[in-house]
Amino acid sequence: MIDLRLLREDPDRVRASQRARGEDVALVDSLLSADERRRSSGVRFDELRAEQKALGKLIPKASSDEKAELLKRASTLAADVKAADAERDTADAEAKELLLQLSNLVHPEVPVGGEEDFVTLETHGTMRDFGAEGFEPKDHLELGHILGAIDVERGAKVSGSRFYFLTGVGALLELALVNAAIAQATAAGFTPMLTPALVRPQSMAGTGFLGQAAQDVYHLADDDLYLVGTSEVPLAAYHMDEIIDADRLPLRYAGFSPCFRREAGSHGKDTRGIFRVHQFDKVEMFSYVDPADSQAEHQRLLEWEKQWLTSLELPFRVIDVASADLGSSAARKFDCEAWIPTQGKYRELTSTSDCTEFQSRRLSIRVRDGKQVKPLATLNGTLCAVPRTIVAILENHQQADGSVRVPEVLRPYLGGREVLEPVAK
Repeated sequence: MIDLRLLREDPDRVRASQRARGEDVALVDSLLSADERRRSSGVRFDELRAEQKALGKLIPKASSDEKAELLKRASTLAADVKAADAERDTADAEAKELLLQLSNLVHPEVPVGGEEDFVTLETHGTMRDFGAEGFEPKDHLELGHILGAIDVERGAKVSGSRFYFLTGVGALLELALVNAAIAQATAAGFTPMLTPALVRPQSMAGTGFLGQAAQDVYHLADDDLYLVGTSEVPLAAYHMDEIIDADRLPLRYAGFSPCFRREAGSHGKDTRGIFRVHQFDKVEMFSYVDPADSQAEHQRLLEWEKQWLTSLELPFRVIDVASADLGSSAARKFDCEAWIPTQGKYRELTSTSDCTEFQSRRLSIRVRDGKQVKPLATLNGTLCAVPRTIVAILENHQQADGSVRVPEVLRPYLGGREVLEPVAK
């Protein structure tokens, strides 16, 4: 959540952020009104309680004639105190509910607009000219069949659409990717973490995934637990309700977990293969830093993602995501999109978001610096979303006979294998 003091002092900035996101601007005024009622009813409650206490001290000392009048006033005060208390609680509950609906403030440098209004910041690598090489590239699903690596038919039979099996070298390729990603993160100073896939409502809501993203979340109603769509959720909630000493920052974790997404609203999109699925594995970077260092940490996370994609020898670009395409927690987000030859376009492989103090306020995570205790900043960055990375590797490193060249960074995790060979013609 945002800082209420900032809302009171500069409501126009919050209105502008809501407008840039394409979200409800009237929410700002509703929250200001509820906050004012909460504060004014709180002041009235305090004044009435002070009068009530003072009256309580006078009554035992009063004469019999005065006592009757004082008791009458005490009875009226008791009712007024009760009403003011109820009014304060009602306004407080309304203010808190509205505050949870308000998205993070958009960074001033974020391009304004929708999904297609991003700004390309960099491009890396070279796209292959398959025509010049003398063959038409196969898509990842055909290559996955040739290699005996992907089985979506049995995935659908067992679990339904958008599920799959990774088999043979497909399974080995996932394990190689995960191990290589964790190795890079560990070398960069991240603490490896295996995180829970089920979390309580306060963890999911505190991270910001029960707002605009709620339709994409799987909920186990009988247990009131949520399946995570990313290990960002348990990693963000890991220090929930804690105060961290400033000299421990930055704290950096690399979480590996299964991820579950309903993919609501994606009917008809990416139905072929394993690019958009309901369950996948991912290595996620997560940082806790001093708010003053969040923008610099955001650039660091982006550099680690670029290092990863470069090591996989993939052509990719970096985009600055537009305001209306940001998640509610993110003040700014960079995506790294790899070139997918058979689609003829770049597609998102990794992303990194600066969530500033938004999540830490909701999760009550603070930093102690001397005598000062304040919210800290949280950031997240995908290092390896496995299925999409497999898609990019198979398509970009394929050879005319259906084999796939293995990037050097993965070879130590595949027993030195340099090429994934066809098993089915």
